[in-house]
Amino acid sequence: MKKILALTVALLLCVTLLTACGGSNKLTVEKGKLHMATNAAFPPYEMTNDKGGFEGIDVEVATKIAEKLDLELVVDDMDFNSVIAAVQTGKSDIAMAGLTVNEERKKNVDFTDSYATGKQVIIVVEGSPIKTADDLFADGAKYVAGTQEATTGNIYCSDDLGEDRCVAYTNGATAIQALLTGKVDCVVIDNEPAQQFCKANSTLKILETEYVTEDYAIGVSKENNELRDKVNAALKELIEDGTVKTIIDKYIVAE
Repeated sequence: MKKILALTVALLLCVTLLTACGGSNKLTVEKGKLHMATNAAFPPYEMTNDKGGFEGIDVEVATKIAEKLDLELVVDDMDFNSVIAAVQTGKSDIAMAGLTVNEERKKNVDFTDSYATGKQVIIVVEGSPIKTADDLFADGAKYVAGTQEATTGNIYCSDDLGEDRCVAYTNGATAIQALLTGKVDCVVIDNEPAQQFCKANSTLKILETEYVTEDYAIGVSKENNELRDKVNAALKELIEDGTVKTIIDKYIVAE
């Protein structure tokens, strides 16, 4: 009986210790924090500011979600092609980087409901012979498109044009520089950063015909259904009360 009693006490002690040390931290990778994996070179969704911090649509939406979950947002800035892996391997809790839902990504992470609609557009230099998206697919066309690696723009162009006519760069700014120096004939990228790039360089313009339209959502680990459901519920509230729209309107002014 003494052995049984001692074993029972030991088991209860283990459960208590596990609850104290791990239970309260089960929801997120760090107790009291919500780690957001992103690539802060995608204005106006995520970008650095003059103070060395982060701002943008995704940052503000994630901050509001964290507040509803009684957590503090931590921005984990990294290369875009590492964002999904960071969530999948448990280094970050959520992925927000103007992230489009597609079948390949759904194999690795779960997604919340969509919170914004984006579109892939085509940037060219003034005077370019490329006038519409159809020109890229005309018989005998050999135009080369620059894209950002691991983005849907890169996936679409690789599939549509072939690997030999699609060049992936580490970020949008590098792709734009390749366009300006004549290394590529156009850049396919999300509309909002495209607007920022063209605003900064008067020799660039966005074609009227878009490449494709897509929805943005938040990536969450397949192993953490509880967090996915809580994030999704918070996001739904923020959409319904107009908070998400207010944040988007702050950064994106209708033309």
